[in-house]
Amino acid sequence: MDAESLIQHVQRDSAVTPDPFSETTDWLNDEASLNKFHQPGWQVVLWAIAYSLIILVSVTGNVTVIWIILAHRRMRTVTNYFLVNLAFSDVSMATFNTFFNFVYALHNDWYFGLGYCRFQNFFPITAMFSSIYSMAAIAVDRYMAIIHPLKPRLSSTSTKGVIGLIWIVAVLLAFPQCYYSVTQFYYPRTVCLVDWPDDYGGTHQLSYQYAVIVLIYLLPLLVMLVTYSLVGRTLWGAHIPGEASDHYHNQITAKRKVVKMMIVVVSTFALCWLPYHVYFILGTFNAEIYKRRYIQQVYLSIFWLAMSSTMYNPIIYCCLNQRFRAGFRHAFAWCPFVKVSEEDRMELQHTHTFRVTMTRSHHREASTRLELDGHTAIEMKKMSFNKPNIKENDNSPLEKDS
Repeated sequence: MDAESLIQHVQRDSAVTPDPFSETTDWLNDEASLNKFHQPGWQVVLWAIAYSLIILVSVTGNVTVIWIILAHRRMRTVTNYFLVNLAFSDVSMATFNTFFNFVYALHNDWYFGLGYCRFQNFFPITAMFSSIYSMAAIAVDRYMAIIHPLKPRLSSTSTKGVIGLIWIVAVLLAFPQCYYSVTQFYYPRTVCLVDWPDDYGGTHQLSYQYAVIVLIYLLPLLVMLVTYSLVGRTLWGAHIPGEASDHYHNQITAKRKVVKMMIVVVSTFALCWLPYHVYFILGTFNAEIYKRRYIQQVYLSIFWLAMSSTMYNPIIYCCLNQRFRAGFRHAFAWCPFVKVSEEDRMELQHTHTFRVTMTRSHHREASTRLELDGHTAIEMKKMSFNKPNIKENDNSPLEKDS
């Protein structure tokens, strides 16, 4: 169930109308009820601005995230490939779903034909499945990197294979929504709905609805809750030896920052979509709520919150990750108030700059203590620079995404 599903759920046959903006056949015979959900112009303008904000921020932010990762070799890690998939799903949802469903929700009149009716009932579930399972894949990858750092990690090819599998399963899950989608004309309006074989509220529709809730919300969130709990216990609960090097402490700190960022991303997604799922679960038990006059504003609010989940991730990355912050500065360097520092350039252009800098700093400190013999001190200093303990091309799992 995703943005499109909300229209799916609300669409039913001509006898039952769980959709907050659709009417039963009885309503259609009542002249006064034709404008039951008519909104004044100022209200439409405010909602249009609110939904336009989602589209603008989501498209701009997620396209920038994709560019940051794909255009800079240092950013091409397993975690970031899944972030590319997540960003693509979000920007697709905002582009192909938000505007059309908003227009439909204003007066429940479908203007876009049968083909797009099928697509708008199909693609949102596909994109939402891809989004949340990309997050779940990141959680599992973080779990393997931190709990089992010596086990083999996903390669670039394997990661792309996993992403492809996610989309295949997503398409299969959403296919029934596309297959049963129809447009029906009720003078003077056309509605887009899912015409289930045994009508709305029957076994087919309810079984599918609950399966979707479990598969694209509850199950992946449970996986992420378990994996991040175990990762958190390791990163924050484990005792760090008192003699551990500064470099080791920096590694742990970097891993904590990555995990914190992903926990914020997952929590935001869960909170944005929770009212949406609750809305349709309640409607399953009491379809009468869809006929209330106030339900249109409730629906538009819940729909806006659900769709807004597509715009928060780039903001979270920028606020909580130094490399993404540097990438955003690069992308918006044309703005007069955005300044790109040399450190920002180093963050994206030089592999493992942070790790090498810390290593060399450590060697400088060590060399200054070797002053008992000037000649020995100089020689040791040269050796320390020529043979760092941690090589620049080191691909330690603990540091790969720091």
